Amino acid sequence: MRQWVVLFQKEVLEMTRNYKLIWLPIVFILLGMTDPLTTYYMPQILEMSGGLPEGAVFEMPTPAAQEVLMMVISQLNMLGVLIIVLASMGSISEERRSGLAGMILVKPVSYASYVTAKWAALSIVGLSSLFLGYLAGWYYVVVLFEAVSFADFLQSYLLLALWFLFIFTLIILFNAALKVPGLVAFVTITTIIILSIMTSTFESWMEWSPAQLTSHLGSILVDETVPQGLWLTVSVTVILIIVFLLGSIKILQNKELSE
Repeated sequence: MRQWVVLFQKEVLEMTRNYKLIWLPIVFILLGMTDPLTTYYMPQILEMSGGLPEGAVFEMPTPAAQEVLMMVISQLNMLGVLIIVLASMGSISEERRSGLAGMILVKPVSYASYVTAKWAALSIVGLSSLFLGYLAGWYYVVVLFEAVSFADFLQSYLLLALWFLFIFTLIILFNAALKVPGLVAFVTITTIIILSIMTSTFESWMEWSPAQLTSHLGSILVDETVPQGLWLTVSVTVILIIVFLLGSIKILQNKELSE
């Protein structure tokens, strides 16, 4: 356990030196604020930009608070995921390429401790940034539109966090398998896109898919109902996270031993 704590502290220290502990939360907060502010002030923005003919009146229907919150989720799910992937694409692959991973694992350090420490550090920083960004979005939705209960906010955050945990695990898995950080980012993003497309296309056949979590968020926030198949999706996602973590450990072990 002490070995794992040391490795975890190393990851946190490295993130501190790279200022990820500062800029990641700030970026997510800005992402969370963007949609509520732009949606609320869109008429004024169009008027100031001069995009309307003289004398024209632009009337925009006010969206429901839940719909604006779904815009926040969509923003975090698109740009937030991209930023996280780019920020962590070299967490293992870069150390493998430079030989640092080999130096660490030559010592009496278990592969499980090495992989899970990186996963835990990424998850804590990523989920904290996600929470702050989503909290900022929820705050401006409540202030500018109408109240969305904190219970709904928290429930939707937990589902969104589980989806992000799945993505973090994919990042670690491809980091263990590949040595080129850019390739890690490309394969991770491609996998997420393919999974999302397949889930939306074959929705009835892929009720178990982790990508369904974002669809379930809409049912919870907008329709205020617990969607059918929610617990199946949650259960499969948790199982896949565990399987992919174990797979990351095994892949890294085989790669390092063969090299």
